[in-house]
Amino acid sequence: MSIAMAIAIVSVVGLLGAIILVLAAKFMHVEEDPRIGQVNGCLPGANCGACGYAGCADYAKAIVESGAPVNKCVPGGAKAAEDVAAVMGVEAGATAVVKAIVGCQGRPGVCTQKFDYKGVASCAAAASLFGGGKACVHGCLGLGDCVKACPFDAMHIVDGVACVNVAKCTGCGACAAVCPHGVIEICSNTENKPKVLCNNTEKGALVIKECQTGCIGCMKCQKTCPSEAIKVTNNLAHIDYDKCTGCGACVEVCPKHVIVKA
Repeated sequence: MSIAMAIAIVSVVGLLGAIILVLAAKFMHVEEDPRIGQVNGCLPGANCGACGYAGCADYAKAIVESGAPVNKCVPGGAKAAEDVAAVMGVEAGATAVVKAIVGCQGRPGVCTQKFDYKGVASCAAAASLFGGGKACVHGCLGLGDCVKACPFDAMHIVDGVACVNVAKCTGCGACAAVCPHGVIEICSNTENKPKVLCNNTEKGALVIKECQTGCIGCMKCQKTCPSEAIKVTNNLAHIDYDKCTGCGACVEVCPKHVIVKA
């Protein structure tokens, strides 16, 4: 077979394939509801997954095709909810303001060190080695996995501990998802209310050996709170922000300064 004949056959086969693809695209095409694109345009495009969907496009499709709530975009907040609601012709509903809280104050000199970690600069890697270099295996390792995960530049490492820029934080939860010790909690209704900056669930005697600012489960906060918003569970204080009035009584009685008004 000559080269020219081979080229001709390949060209014909390619042409037939192209025609088949064009016809298939024409007859099998499914029209997409134009509102999907409009709704997607109202979302911030962070693709953080805080809404429970894989990304903004999937959430937009779920809103239009499945009637998903229009106010589940955490980064977009009330503005995104209102814009999406306008496209869909529905009420936006209330949008909760959520923020990340880092439950740790274990900076160098406050939290005892077991050993000096010299491995990969990753919290996940450090945690896999005996829980990391700090004596407290519940605390922040300070190697910045949360910083890398945050799409809004709201997380920073300050003096060896992760800190949240509340003004930038959208509560998307990307930081909490990558924290190997579960130090970061995503909470709503926290503005001007006390925060428990500890994640240690060990008994008080051990906590004292590990960290100067660890919760010892003394229950003074629970007994003092006039609104019954604090409960000590598994040796650690927890605040119910729906009940908390922000009075600060718990802050005043905490002997280890674990509960702070921030």
